[in-house]
Amino acid sequence: QVQLVESGGGLVQVGDSLRLSCTTSGFGDTFSTYIMGWFRQAPGKEREFVATISSSGTSASHDNSVLGRFAISRDNAKNTLYLQMTSLKPEDTAVYICAASRSSLLTRSRVDYDYWGQGTQVTVSS
Repeated sequence: QVQLVESGGGLVQVGDSLRLSCTTSGFGDTFSTYIMGWFRQAPGKEREFVATISSSGTSASHDNSVLGRFAISRDNAKNTLYLQMTSLKPEDTAVYICAASRSSLLTRSRVDYDYWGQGTQVTVSS
């Protein structure tokens, strides 16, 4: 079955950088047909959109709160999704979760995503 496993989270200081990875399995040759996305969820808050990337990796969209600081990318040969995070702020503290969507268009909506990982914790300390 399809599995998404996030890694790369941790405890960092304000201004630091982190690179998250989402390693997938079970897609076979179809990973490259899925829209992929990153979401995050802070304690007591709803899950919120962070970034999404097209199946080919040529188009992406980021939430305004991370625009210019975070960059989503993917390696279809490795069936892996990435999130490069720079200039981290305390408000970036959350569990970061990757997701896969069968949608043919980039989407920020949680309901459009079909598969989800368990998440990796990112804590930014001031």
